[in-house]
Amino acid sequence: MKLKTMTAALAVALLAGCASTPSTKTATTAKPDLGFALDPYPSTYQRVASSAVLLQHATVLTGTGQRLEDADVLMRDGRIVAVGTALDVPADAQRVDATGKWVTPGIIDIHSHLGVYASPGVSASSDGNEATSPVTAQVWAEHSIWPQDPGFHAALAGGVTALQILPGSANLIGGRGVTLKNVSSVTYQGMKFPGAPWGLKMACGENPKRVYGSKGGPSTRMGNVAGFRAAFADAAEYMKKRKTAASKTDSDKDSGGKRDLKLDTLAGVINGDIRVNIHCYRADEMAIMMDLAKEYDFKIAAFHHGVEAYKIADKLAAEGICAALWADWWGFKMESFDGIQENVALVDRVAGGCAIVHSDSDEGIQRLNQETAKVIANAGRIGIAITPEHAIQWLTMNPAKAMGILEQTGTLEAGKMADVVLWNGSPFSSYAQAEQVYVDGARLYDRRDPARQPKSDFLLGQGMLGQDVMRGGVK
Repeated sequence: MKLKTMTAALAVALLAGCASTPSTKTATTAKPDLGFALDPYPSTYQRVASSAVLLQHATVLTGTGQRLEDADVLMRDGRIVAVGTALDVPADAQRVDATGKWVTPGIIDIHSHLGVYASPGVSASSDGNEATSPVTAQVWAEHSIWPQDPGFHAALAGGVTALQILPGSANLIGGRGVTLKNVSSVTYQGMKFPGAPWGLKMACGENPKRVYGSKGGPSTRMGNVAGFRAAFADAAEYMKKRKTAASKTDSDKDSGGKRDLKLDTLAGVINGDIRVNIHCYRADEMAIMMDLAKEYDFKIAAFHHGVEAYKIADKLAAEGICAALWADWWGFKMESFDGIQENVALVDRVAGGCAIVHSDSDEGIQRLNQETAKVIANAGRIGIAITPEHAIQWLTMNPAKAMGILEQTGTLEAGKMADVVLWNGSPFSSYAQAEQVYVDGARLYDRRDPARQPKSDFLLGQGMLGQDVMRGGVK
């Protein structure tokens, strides 16, 4: 699907240069909680109760870089209890024969618009871009989410157990994203991942200047950067006032001025409470955004799409920034023209590199394992061998790290959420299918059991409506 290729010699030369640059990013000092990330709409998620489950005799990819043969995975009370052989198994555990099959952590999609751009897509459910101002940091994607979007269940059948829902990319700063557990619910709060930090969505390049060029700006890339700087300058001043007010004695306390929802979000970014996700294609623009982050003292969690990330893989690793990328999308607009199919592999190969395969698609999210398989194949063509136990990290551990939920999920380790997929074989085969999907230890999807193939109320309602129409019961 591309015109441009990279020779093995070029790849080796690039990797040699990148690998010599160690990661120099140090942990930042914790900043005081000034209330910028208080949640008036907290999660109401409750895991589905289930008995203990033992997946037996599988090839297990732990998500930590390990591959275990003929191994077992024990889940109980929503958590991973143990992974390995000769486990101490409770008598009441359900035993699943996984001989010849593979087990992985649940897939995590760091970049999805399910629920805010529902599938099937119609204008009535197009709720991802608040295209009324270049900076709309005050809006939260969670308030647009339609939990009945059939795309959630389609993603579950592809092994996706958690996902970050982001606003669209029309704006310089489009608002807060939210992390969900991929479960059925009437409300989005029932899907909201407990304790997950918000992610701010920002966008470089063509989109903001195209959308706002006829609306008073910005209409150029320099206008984009000026808009970012102005927004964060306002937020830094707001943050300073709030901090000063909070430090006063009780007798002298004031509110620090009127609360501003837009500046709350941006101050939360500077304060380290909200993680930054930036839609950015070109290497030069990613470098500018890294300088912006230094100017206003915030941390970028991940660049998204980043078709030129391979050009600055060393810089990304040095700053501890992940790159959430497509396997081979390119060329659909000028800023995406210089994409290569080896992008993910070259970002990954740098010491300290953090590569992620993401979807940005209601269809792609259903087969992220196969997108990753394409990366493995393309890397092999230039002499980079990637094992399944390594590649699975692009779908599980690394997105969990960038989203701030790695302590809870993303790997098969004792004590973590039992978000697990049982595959019919290697997940990176073109014949791969997720046979069973567990969320917090509950089998929510089973390819062989229609009772565990959930459908949204929307689809159920459509089916009932169709039956009534055929009977002449609807006028």
